[in-house]
Parts: sequence; structure tokens; C-alpha cells
Amino acid sequence: MECVFGMVGKGFALVVADSSAVNSILVHKSNEDKIMVLDSHKLMGASGEAGDRAQFTEYVQKNVALYHYRNGIPLTTKAAANFMRGELATALRKNPYMVNIVLAGYDKETGPSLYYIDYIATLHKVDKATFGYGSYFALSMMDRHYHPDMTVDEAIKLDDQCIEEIRSRLVVAPQNFIIKIVDQDGAREHSWRRTTKD
Repeated sequence: MECVFGMVGKGFALVVADSSAVNSILVHKSNEDKIMVLDSHKLMGASGEAGDRAQFTEYVQKNVALYHYRNGIPLTTKAAANFMRGELATALRKNPYMVNIVLAGYDKETGPSLYYIDYIATLHKVDKATFGYGSYFALSMMDRHYHPDMTVDEAIKLDDQCIEEIRSRLVVAPQNFIIKIVDQDGAREHSWRRTTKD
């Protein structure tokens, strides 16, 4: 029962993901970090099959680093999103990845941005995005309380409301969540929301 969501605020973007590694009725671990730091100013939250998620996110991370190494400049968030979309579209006709992506980034020229990329290579630039069963609850909370000029504190409060709603309304709700943020100072872990410990 995965859940990944994100939003853009005033000068920052953040991504929240559950940290459950689940197969069928078994929870294998509850501290899986599903938000990968692509580079100094990009975060990629992923949901989907564990193998596809790990393989695709690592593949993208290494290719973004390779581009920076070869060309001496990093990819913009928009360019990284289009690269991912292209790779998913190519794989769709061969051996598709069952992975959904919420990409958050900060560029000096354009500021913070958030991209929604699903497993069939749909790409949209959005202000808020969510994947997984928790999206039914997180999106309704965001529709009611989100506004584009949110401060970090307001966004964290809204994230906590979304997490609480998911925990209280979803039948098989994830227990732990991780929050990461990206702004002009870079991408970093903000905090964890735990109900269980490993």
C-alpha cells in the first residue's frame, strides 16, 4: 500500500514517501527510503514494484551524474523529467518498468518545480502530485488546504495532515514516512514520521 506525494511551495519543493517494503501480506521492512537524491538539487520519489523501482531510480541517478560528468553542467529539473519520460516510453514497448515518479527540483533560473511521471510515460508539471492508495486521501487534503505560496512550516503541517488521514482511513496503511525537501540550499532529508521502529 505505497504512497508517495509532493508539493511546491514558496521557494522550495518537497516529497513525502512511505517507507514500507511490502510483498503480498508481508511487511519485509519499514525503513525503506523511496526518495532518491538525484543530484544536489533534485529529489525523485518513486512507487511501484520493488525491483523496477530500485533498477529504474538507480539507472536515472547514474545517467544524470554521467551527463553532468560529460558536459560539465547539471541537467535542469525539466530536462531530467523529460529524460525519465523518454526512458519509460522506450521501455513501455519492450519491458516496461512498473514505477511512478514524483520529481522535485530547484533550478536557479526557474525556482522550484514538481513533475508527475507515471509508468506509462505520462509527464506533467504540477504544483502537487501523489501516487498510491494513499492518494485518495492526500489529494483531497491538498485540494482543500494547498496554496502556491506555502511556507515550509505550512507545507510540513499539510504533510502531517495527509499522513494522519492516510493512517486513519486506509485499511492497510503504511506506518512510517520520510520527508525530503529541495530549495536553493540543495536537496536534503527533513524528517521522519514514525509509528514503528526497526
